[in-house]
Amino acid sequence: MPRRTHVWNPKPESLAPMPSISGNAVNGLGETELRRPSPFFWHEPHFQTHGEMQAYTLGIMFRSPDSGPIVEAFQVDLENGGFRQRGPAAIPVASKKIEKPAATWSDAVKAFALENEADLVGVTDVDPLWVFEGFEIDLPRLVVIGVAHDYDQISKAPSPPGDNRGIVEVGKQYTRAARSANKLRNFIRSQGYQADSYEGPTAGALAMIPAAIAAGLGELGKHGSIINRKYGSSFRLSAVATDMPLVADRPDTFGADEFCMACQVCTEACPPAAIWDHKQTVRGVERWYVDFDKCIPYFAEARGCAICIAVCPWSRPGVADNLVVKMAKRRQQTAAR
Repeated sequence: MPRRTHVWNPKPESLAPMPSISGNAVNGLGETELRRPSPFFWHEPHFQTHGEMQAYTLGIMFRSPDSGPIVEAFQVDLENGGFRQRGPAAIPVASKKIEKPAATWSDAVKAFALENEADLVGVTDVDPLWVFEGFEIDLPRLVVIGVAHDYDQISKAPSPPGDNRGIVEVGKQYTRAARSANKLRNFIRSQGYQADSYEGPTAGALAMIPAAIAAGLGELGKHGSIINRKYGSSFRLSAVATDMPLVADRPDTFGADEFCMACQVCTEACPPAAIWDHKQTVRGVERWYVDFDKCIPYFAEARGCAICIAVCPWSRPGVADNLVVKMAKRRQQTAAR
C-alpha cells in the first residue's frame, strides 16, 4: 500500500465543538493505575464531556439532505432521539426457572444466537473494569455477539456525497447485532433467568471490546478494533448480560497482535494519522490505542470512517485463514530456535 504523503487537516467547524479537555485524557491515556473507563463520546451527552461534538457529528450523519438511507439503516428515531425498537421488545422473566448444567446452557445459548443472526458468539464472566464509571451491571455473565459486514460494502467507507454504501452497511450490522441480542435476551428470560441486552453504536454500561476479547472473539488490533480469526475486523458487537449458568470461553490468541507489531497498513491509511505504530499505556494496561482527538473530527466530516477496518489485511475475504496458518508456523519456528 502506498505511504501517506500528507495528513488530513480538519475544518475549523469540525474542531469548534471539541471541548478543552482531551478525549485521550478522558480515556485514560498515560495513566498507570487500573480503573474503570469513563463515559465518552458515544454516551448520552449528560454523561460525558464531548456532548457538543457528538451532536455535531450525528447532525452531519443523520440530518444531511441525503441521510435517509443512513437513518433507515441505523433505525434512528429523529423525532424522539435514540433508536427505534430493533428486534423484539423485552419480555418478563418466566416464573419457572429451568435447571440445566452450565455446559448445556452454553451450547443452547450459542446455538440460539447463531440461528438468530449472530455470526460469532462467546461467553465470559463480567469484569468490573469493563463497566463504565457511573453505571453498574448486576448480572455475572456476558454473552457477546458478533455480526459480520458485507466486505464489498464496508470497503466503500467513508462515504463521499452521493455514496452512502459504507456507512449504511455499518448501520445495517449494528441493527442486526441489536436484533440478535434482543432475541437472545428474550430466549434467556423465557427460561426463567435474568437477562439484559447491550446494543451499539451508542454506549451504555458495558465496554464491549474487552468483553469480546475475553469471550474469545479475537485479539485487539493496532487500529483499536478486534481482529477475529475468520472475519478480521469487519464485524460489529452486541452483548447480553445474564445470571444463567454458563461456561466461560477463553481468549483466542492466534497471532494478530504479533502481526500488528510489524504491519503498517492501517497506520498509513488513516487520514488524520490517529493510529500509533506502538502500544500506549491506557488505564494501567499497555495496549493498542487510537488518538481520539485526531480520529473524531475526521469521523464527523466523513460521516463515519471504517477505513482502518476495511484496509486491515485480516478483513479481506479469504485472507484471515492463511494468516492464521502463517502466524502459527512463525511461532513454531520461534519456539524451535
